[in-house]
Amino acid sequence: MATKHREDSVLEARESKLKPPPFFKVLLLNDDYTPMDFVVIVLQKYFGMNRERATLIMLKVHTEGVGLCGIFPKDIAATKVDQVLAFARQHQHPLQCVMEET
Repeated sequence: MATKHREDSVLEARESKLKPPPFFKVLLLNDDYTPMDFVVIVLQKYFGMNRERATLIMLKVHTEGVGLCGIFPKDIAATKVDQVLAFARQHQHPLQCVMEET
């Protein structure tokens, strides 16, 4: 079967208008019961921070009520929040970890 081409038709290339996926901030919230050392351990274990950086973030959580742990794609942020909450509950601490869109 032969294909016929029309000389008068023109195909125009269109740019794709996909937005990049949204990123989410992972935040730790202050409470009056979770030990500061535990927060430092969480930051080192789940966010790959060295002790100095983790201590600075922990102090920010303590003094300002909230500290930024990192910015991630949605699925990674949700996983980190779940891991931190499970680890805190396992050690009987009320530490809260949340995510919000940037």
